[in-house]
Amino acid sequence: MIVSKLRHTILIAEDDIRTRTALVNSLTASGYQVIAAVDGQEALQYFHTDSNTIDLVVLDVLMPKLDGFQVCQRLRTISDVPIIMATVLGSSSDRVTGLEMGANDYIVKPFSTKELIARIRSILRRVTKRQDPVLSEVQRSAIKIGQLVIDPATRRAYIDGHYLGLTEIEFRLIELLASRPGHIFSRGDILEALWGYDASSAADTKTVDVHISRLRIKLNETTHNPKYIVTIRGRGYMFLVQR
Repeated sequence: MIVSKLRHTILIAEDDIRTRTALVNSLTASGYQVIAAVDGQEALQYFHTDSNTIDLVVLDVLMPKLDGFQVCQRLRTISDVPIIMATVLGSSSDRVTGLEMGANDYIVKPFSTKELIARIRSILRRVTKRQDPVLSEVQRSAIKIGQLVIDPATRRAYIDGHYLGLTEIEFRLIELLASRPGHIFSRGDILEALWGYDASSAADTKTVDVHISRLRIKLNETTHNPKYIVTIRGRGYMFLVQR
C-alpha cells in the first residue's frame, strides 16, 4: 500500500505497476492522500479498513481476482462513495455496464492524469458543497410535486411516503429535473450539472440515458407511460408539470 498525506483520500485500484505509480505520483503532487491497491480484492480490503476516510475510488476495469465492475457493484451495496471507472474498453456497452453497476463517471484509457484529476476535483467539489452545513433555507426545503417528495437536507426521495432508495447520482438527477417542471434539459445540460463537463461523444450522452432509465424504474414509470419524466425526442428530458 502506498499512502501520502494531505486532505482528500483517493483509493485507486490498478494492476499495472507503471500506471499505478504514475497515478500515485500525480495525485500526491496534486495534494491528495492516496491508497493504491494492486487488484480488486485488495481494493475492497482497503475500503473496508478505511471506509470512513476514503473520499473517492478510481477503479481499473480489467484487474485480476475481482474486476472493476465487480468491485463497483460490491461497493455500491455498502457505500455511496464516488467511483470513477478507468477502462480500455471503448464501446458504449462497456461504459454503460459500469454506470449500471453504480459508477459516477468513467474515463477511457489512455488518459492524461490532468483529465482524471479534473474529474476528481469536479466530483469532490460537488460532494463538499452538499456537505456544507451553511445552507440556505431554499436549499434545505423539500420539493413536493404531487405524491413525490424530494428532500435535499436528507438526500432522500419518497412517493406517497415510500422511500425510493435513490443513489446520489439518481437523487441529484431528479432534484435537477424537478427544480424546473416543464423545462427541457438537454443531455448536455444534465452532464454539465451533474458531472461538470460537456458531452463530447455519443457515449457521454448515453451516460445520461442510463441514469434516467434507472431512475424511471424506481419511479415505477416507463418511457411510454411517464408519470414524472418525459423524453422530448431530439431535445432531452422534462419533468412533467403536475396538475
